[in-house]
Amino acid sequence: MTGLLSGVRILDLTRMLAGPYGTMILGDLGAEIIKIEDRMGDFTRYGGHVTPGGIGTYFLSINRNKKSVVLDLKQPAGLAVFYDLVKICDVVVDNMRPDALRRLGCDYEKIKHYNPGIISCSLSGFGHSGPYRDRPAFDLIVQALSGAMGLTGEPGGAPCRMGLPVGDVAGGMFAVIGILAALNHRRTTGQGMKIDVGLLDCLVSMSTYLSAYYFMTGDDPGPQGSRHELIVPYEAFPTKDRWIVVTCVTPKFWECFCRALDMEELIRDERFDTAEKRLKNHDQLTKIIKDTLIRRPGDEWLQRLEAQGVPCAPVNTLAQALEDPQVKERKMTISIPHPRAGEVRLAGNPIKAIGMEERFQCPPELGEHTHEVLAGLLEYPEEKILELEARKVIGIHREV
Repeated sequence: MTGLLSGVRILDLTRMLAGPYGTMILGDLGAEIIKIEDRMGDFTRYGGHVTPGGIGTYFLSINRNKKSVVLDLKQPAGLAVFYDLVKICDVVVDNMRPDALRRLGCDYEKIKHYNPGIISCSLSGFGHSGPYRDRPAFDLIVQALSGAMGLTGEPGGAPCRMGLPVGDVAGGMFAVIGILAALNHRRTTGQGMKIDVGLLDCLVSMSTYLSAYYFMTGDDPGPQGSRHELIVPYEAFPTKDRWIVVTCVTPKFWECFCRALDMEELIRDERFDTAEKRLKNHDQLTKIIKDTLIRRPGDEWLQRLEAQGVPCAPVNTLAQALEDPQVKERKMTISIPHPRAGEVRLAGNPIKAIGMEERFQCPPELGEHTHEVLAGLLEYPEEKILELEARKVIGIHREV
């Protein structure tokens, strides 16, 4: 079986994280991703932690299964090449601010003249409408504005960014959903369309039940720590040597939890014998639980809890999570050989389709596929390609 998106061709104008992460998902699923870069290349190629071969690990983490074409879109000849590519592609993805995209000549109103069926997906901090539309934004900005930082951390503590880049990643994922829906719409109607994804919108959407609680009660929830607003116990607890989490979302789990702690008397305790009472007396109950769990090592408690069927887990570091047997079994860590960086370990593809063999091609060198795309897909003659290269309209990677 070929990739689920085999035959879909996507032009990727994105940089940083939100856009490249989304197009990588599409590439993992079999789409042909043509990454358009200027002569300097995506600056994440060189920033952050760098491999011995001089490749930025940030770039490696979100650009597998892509082809790199170096193209100067600020030159008319470069735009002409871009429009030729638009004619043979299904989707164009960008993460520019609206006015910058329009000035460059890559907005939907422009490109649809070259391909009426084209799908244009734009990711930006705030979308293409509203008072913030032209403001710059990064993950930290949208975490702060969306309320995500206001929900993260311990009550009374300083504002805390989520450790995962949730704003950027959410934007990439929602963009993928929009693109897939637009492809299906075009399949049934023949019509292209513009998809407008704002990172702030994505995080507000992800507030789900917390925003619903606020609208119903008028109470601003504030920092949540590790606990749940309505369920007790549902949080992290320290043991003798490590932190663990426990979630008792049903009466059965609560009773099994008490048995695992050898504290069956809590089941009948009038302070805690209903979910409502456990919530009301949260502080009393968690003190009892903490005083008990701190006496034994975490692994011992986890074994006892698992034997009773109680949902629980260790609070892993990232290093521990990446070596977890479940993560390995699901092939969520992968290795890809790279000509300069050597063997590169990356997070894998979470979408597992039965019968679809996963494919992972290493992130491309700058301009590695320029000649291939222009000569193969656009059928440009060699003399035209050489002329464009001489005028620095395109860049071609050449082995040293």
